Amino acid sequence: MNILMVLTSHDRLGDTGKKTGFWLEEFAAPYYAFIDAGVNVTLASPAGGQPPLDPSSDTADAQTKDTKRFKEDAKAQEHLANTEKLADMKAEDFDSVFYPGGHGPLWDLAVDKNSINLIETFVTQDKPVAFVCHSPAALKNVKIDGEYLVKGKTVTGFSNSEEEAVSLTDVVPFLVEDALKDNGGHYEKAGDWESFVVEDGLLITGQNPASSEETAKRLMAKLKG
Repeated sequence: MNILMVLTSHDRLGDTGKKTGFWLEEFAAPYYAFIDAGVNVTLASPAGGQPPLDPSSDTADAQTKDTKRFKEDAKAQEHLANTEKLADMKAEDFDSVFYPGGHGPLWDLAVDKNSINLIETFVTQDKPVAFVCHSPAALKNVKIDGEYLVKGKTVTGFSNSEEEAVSLTDVVPFLVEDALKDNGGHYEKAGDWESFVVEDGLLITGQNPASSEETAKRLMAKLKG
């Protein structure tokens, strides 16, 4: 089984002067869920090379068993430091795609034409696509037969109340929850920071960092289905 993981290359948190990027837990937990299941994982990002890590995801209180494992895993660190260029990736080479979150995707993956085309191709090839936390932002401009992919589908993603809790409502270019609703998605959520995953057809979405491992497991279950 071959799974592509697509990470952000964007490292600026709006006009705050602070850094952003991908969220470590949302990369590490799915990565190890896939690796431990014997899946071949390819990593890609718009710019290729080392994707930027959101420093907020690397604080002591944000650590989990998977982030700690990653810190001691030189092979995984080297893998991450050498992501492929997204433009070189072809959907036919993979069984599925998984997008870790972090605030970065709101700026680059939401409008990246290679990412948009890739997701559309996976879906038209009848392959599942999975997103967690802020990465459903990558669905903002994805259409199938002229209609938004999320239209009429049950979806989740980082909630407005969670964005408010981290005081970034006025910093982000758009809110994930609002974008999913605006495009016709039936948005659902659990309590803030609780694991919550929704599956609708080929589309699998997780609400927040706590949902990342479950989102990956649901994707693998669907692939084995």
